[in-house]
Amino acid sequence: MSAVIENAPIRDPAWRGRITMAIIAVALLWPLGRISEFKPWLLLDGQSISAARVFLGGFFPPRVDSEFLLLALRSAWITVAIATAGMTLAVAGAIPLALLGMTRLSVSAIGRRGMDRLPYLLRQVIRGGLVVARSLPEVVVALLFVRIVGLGPSAGVWAIAITYCAMLAKVLAEIVDSNDGRPAAALLTNGASRLGAFLYGTLPQCAAELVSYLIYRWECAIRASVVMGFVGAGGLGQQIDASVQMMAGNEVATMLVLFIVLVWVADAVSTRARRWLG
Repeated sequence: MSAVIENAPIRDPAWRGRITMAIIAVALLWPLGRISEFKPWLLLDGQSISAARVFLGGFFPPRVDSEFLLLALRSAWITVAIATAGMTLAVAGAIPLALLGMTRLSVSAIGRRGMDRLPYLLRQVIRGGLVVARSLPEVVVALLFVRIVGLGPSAGVWAIAITYCAMLAKVLAEIVDSNDGRPAAALLTNGASRLGAFLYGTLPQCAAELVSYLIYRWECAIRASVVMGFVGAGGLGQQIDASVQMMAGNEVATMLVLFIVLVWVADAVSTRARRWLG
């Protein structure tokens, strides 16, 4: 009997569920692929390969003369400045909005199951406004500010500030609400202000998580700043767009390499900061 059991084939007890989920996934993804006209086999078409060869052939050799390298480095530095300035404004705006939208720091909810109607409605209005701001892509906001303030980095700074402010406020409120609210509640009960309760009762619990997220968002802001440059918001993206329009593939290749290095440096900085926070 034991020999029969040992020789019995091993079967996955969840194979039916896995096959069912695979069938459901294919049934859902297939019509979505048709609607989006996703045809990966076109990449292997002779005409597509020929066009890609001609396009990529213009990238070599990259332009590396000192005059152009200085221009590219200046554009990269502008990109970092756009991301950093925009993130600074976003954090400055996100903190008060998050404080108003948090449930943990509601004075009217202390010792009760829920908060008063007016504070509750105020929080819903604030959160609704944050949803609207988050739904606007950075490129669209940048295009709007290009029309308002003109071409240049200023439009990119405002676009990062507005869209990332909404993201940061939402995440900050959610992180605080998910932590232990008893220290902040004790401070509020004894007469502390909402800001004081946040700084001394809540922030010490979630400081590492918040800083880690801020660094990650700064890294994302650098990437977004490059993309916004294609609509005239300055920085490396605007220079890449100008080179593409002039069919200067060698300049594009140099700036793409510079962009990869820029992202790598940002990633290294964020990794070291997360390790330091521990």
